[in-house]
Amino acid sequence: MAEAPAAVLAELRVPASAEFISVAKRVASSLGVKLGFGLEEIDELAIAVAQACSGSIESAEEMWGAGATLKLSYSSTGAGIAVEVEALAPTSKEALPLPRRQPVRRSSPAVEAERALAEAMISLFVDELRHQVDASRRQIRYRMVKYLVS
Repeated sequence: MAEAPAAVLAELRVPASAEFISVAKRVASSLGVKLGFGLEEIDELAIAVAQACSGSIESAEEMWGAGATLKLSYSSTGAGIAVEVEALAPTSKEALPLPRRQPVRRSSPAVEAERALAEAMISLFVDELRHQVDASRRQIRYRMVKYLVS
């Protein structure tokens, strides 16, 4: 489905910590209501946002330790809503001023399988999903699109 140019609805920056996932979900749900999504679609969007935040937090902790920031951008595509979840390195100019800790290395086949399962789960609840982790460019990003069914 062709996307219309996105109109930014909101941007949120929170510490990359599980305690703030509910805030990201609440914003997504509120905007979903505003755009005319039904309750089931709003729940699906909230689940996808929570999973993307959780995956971004894990990747950020492995790459940079604690102190990263989640930046969420919510946009109207004309036919639905797009949500981008990006983890910002603690050294980024856009990051919140937070205390830092050493990275937590969690690399194993079981962890990779867990990540693949989380990504598969997100794709069940949105119409489009792109996930990018680029250690060399220090980027962690999810982009999800949920279309409004008329």
